Amino acid sequence: MKRSFFAILLTGLVALNACKKDDNVVIPAPVLSPATGIYVLCEGGFGGNNATLAYRNVASGVVAADFYRQQNPTQTGGLGDLANDAIIYGSKLYIVMNGSGNVTVLNASTGVLLGKVSFINGSGNKSPRFALGARGKVYVSSFDNTISIIDTTSLSITGSINVGANPEGIATYGNYLYVANSGGLNPVFDSTVSVVDLNSNLEIKKITVGLNPQKIEVNSVGDVYVSGYGNAFGTPAVPPFISVISAATNTLKTNLGAAYAYDHIRIHNDTAYLYNNYGGGDCKVINTLNNSVVRNSFITDGTVIQTSYGINIDEQNGDVYITDAINFSSPGEVTCFNRNGVKKFSFSVSPGIIPNKVLFAR
Repeated sequence: MKRSFFAILLTGLVALNACKKDDNVVIPAPVLSPATGIYVLCEGGFGGNNATLAYRNVASGVVAADFYRQQNPTQTGGLGDLANDAIIYGSKLYIVMNGSGNVTVLNASTGVLLGKVSFINGSGNKSPRFALGARGKVYVSSFDNTISIIDTTSLSITGSINVGANPEGIATYGNYLYVANSGGLNPVFDSTVSVVDLNSNLEIKKITVGLNPQKIEVNSVGDVYVSGYGNAFGTPAVPPFISVISAATNTLKTNLGAAYAYDHIRIHNDTAYLYNNYGGGDCKVINTLNNSVVRNSFITDGTVIQTSYGINIDEQNGDVYITDAINFSSPGEVTCFNRNGVKKFSFSVSPGIIPNKVLFAR
């Protein structure tokens, strides 16, 4: 009896120890399926009411240039005015319509309209800018100095967070939401990033970065990269910038130097692609774990991009998609490169102009 008791006890201890070891095992991220389709959002001209959503079937290569109209033939008019951003979150595609003052919500698989979340109130158009999905909600920055919280089931705004002036890009890490306060509509640009505690939905501090911040991206270790325009028309002129915030302390970690004077950034697998969306077609590639330069020129095969207006990466295979706004009035193009900067294919989104975002349907 005693031997049986001790045998059972020993077996239990071994099992408990095995569980403790398993608690420290890092569970790998789920493997993504290859994309079946590629969405391209074209913002259109300001006030032109000519935003479009294109869709490229990966298997056939066929492009539906105005996919929104195609899939929603009974809707009056097209997508609307000035499509600023789009995300796929869960089963839905959220399109931020800055000029029209709404977030248009589609079925991410079919492109069929599910509803529109209005950003127009008694004070006028809140001017929504960028969206992010987290914790089962969609957070949207707006030029009325707020972050709106959209319930993904009711498709309604259920809360609002006060931040800085004219917020633009947003990102999350841990329990925090980081918001770039541009002050773009003010006589003097802002230069701060708001830190919002997602547990309370309250701004807890502002961190000073460069002038007129625009985009925010986060790497795997919690370094928050902020890119911004500066002020090319100031006296003296202030160049674009990249600043880095530590999410561990919510303090400014470093300002990268003149060699990193880029106003936009995209990070994937700790690799950052830096580009200026109003000048030049190429981008610089850096390792965000040590800020070393991987390549000063991402494109290695001589492919020419006239105006890099957006960069997105297919997380399944690492392919890099660069949208080309050309001259901001001609139909735009999208070029896909492998991670080594070699062109794989390109396609036009005509009649769409100013393509700014690529999304992947799986």
